[in-house]
Amino acid sequence: MKTTNKHPHQWQTELSDLIRGASGGFLFGVPLLYTMEVWWIGSSAQMIRLLMALVLTFAIVFMLNRTAGFRQTNDIYAIDAAIDSVEAMAIGLVCAGLMLMLIQEITLQTPLNEAIGKVIYVSTPFTLGVALANQFLSGQEDEAPNNDDPNQPTFNATFSDIGSTLIGAIIIAFNIAPTDEIPMIAAAASGLWLLAVMVASLLVSYAIVFAAGFTNQQKRQQQQGLFQNPYSETLISYVFSVLAACMMLVFFDKLRWQDPWHLWLSYSIILGLPATIGGAAGRLAI
Repeated sequence: MKTTNKHPHQWQTELSDLIRGASGGFLFGVPLLYTMEVWWIGSSAQMIRLLMALVLTFAIVFMLNRTAGFRQTNDIYAIDAAIDSVEAMAIGLVCAGLMLMLIQEITLQTPLNEAIGKVIYVSTPFTLGVALANQFLSGQEDEAPNNDDPNQPTFNATFSDIGSTLIGAIIIAFNIAPTDEIPMIAAAASGLWLLAVMVASLLVSYAIVFAAGFTNQQKRQQQQGLFQNPYSETLISYVFSVLAACMMLVFFDKLRWQDPWHLWLSYSIILGLPATIGGAAGRLAI
């Protein structure tokens, strides 16, 4: 059972659990976020369907939490699983709501019932990602590399990072690139909104790789390479993810050479969000 008076270490553990859960939510939930059919279904769904969606999501997450959820704990009592399921759903709903606001599918002009419907429908994969975060993405740390060796192949480590970033970016963003959602979102995005998308992409990428406590986090923090500290790696990987997004848009003829530069920039940044999350997942795998 959780208490209200927590030791600082408990608060740190709680924060780590929340970051891990949110990171898992982003990994699983972002592809569905870029699906206009889900926006439309959510905005027109009746309350009974929304309640059924919440109940079904809770049931699935509860079963997952009975085995292993997003917390690093062995407590699997029904009451603990129920509490963690409610918290997982809350994390999923908050993450989905924030992302819908970021891509301006929810604004101050959006009717409340439409906003609630969109958040509930989009939050389902986010919530499942929260519940699966510890079960599938956590694990024993591999032995950290020895950084004292001056002959460590830093170029190999750098190219490995770039390659895994590009592979992960393509896996996540390739199915999104040919859709009409990217132009729709970009059409409503101002310069400040694009900056917000860039900042969110960097923060989520950093959290997934370096703050969530997933497999190989310690190894990644000590790995050799030209850009191998958490901040520079996050920045360089973001640049390559955006470039990969741009190339995918060209591949699917969503961008043409005669298009103005601001169109190239806005489309690439918008698709760069899921591409960056995919790139972070790719770097976790190496």
